[in-house]
Amino acid sequence: MRHRWMCVPMIGLLCLLGGCGGGGEPSADELALQIRGEYLSMEGFTAQVELTADYGERVYEYTLDAAYAREDELTLTLTAPESVAGVTAHVREGETFLEYDGVRVETGPLNAAGLTPMDALPALLAAVEEGYLAECSFLPVGETETLHLTVRDPEGEPGAGVEIQLWLDPAGHGLLRGEISQDGRTVVQCVVHKFTMVLPEEESES
Repeated sequence: MRHRWMCVPMIGLLCLLGGCGGGGEPSADELALQIRGEYLSMEGFTAQVELTADYGERVYEYTLDAAYAREDELTLTLTAPESVAGVTAHVREGETFLEYDGVRVETGPLNAAGLTPMDALPALLAAVEEGYLAECSFLPVGETETLHLTVRDPEGEPGAGVEIQLWLDPAGHGLLRGEISQDGRTVVQCVVHKFTMVLPEEESES
């Protein structure tokens, strides 16, 4: 069964990746497809996220804990800054809202597509699962080797419209970092720690 993330409208096309290795380590394209399959089948995940939302005239920084289980909502609990610690965002199909003491609080959009800071992580996950993969490569970040993916409209030009950059762990396949840009300007950055997937075989054995 497919995950139902609330995401930016451009996400939704599968990419037919070229390149076929004859053995040994998988190519970046092959690994991207393997990871895509795992994300589509996972039963849940947990993660810690450092999120920066750039509105141009103002920038907000948050840290949050994320937890998702199949057939349930994605829960994002803000842990910093202290002024919003404890506020919880619930991401369900078709809606995202913040809840504190029973009061819902809307978050403002970062682009014309209606992307809000609390939609950022679902949008990144949707990009891994079903976005058009315009570029796949192995890219070192500092001393860490990553799988770098670029997701955008298949008919769009680089730097135009909504574009998503993803960095994943080639070994454990966890999401390490993600950025969402609008017309070349980065509006959201997420640094992800302790991304832990629950795959179907793992759940059945536990």
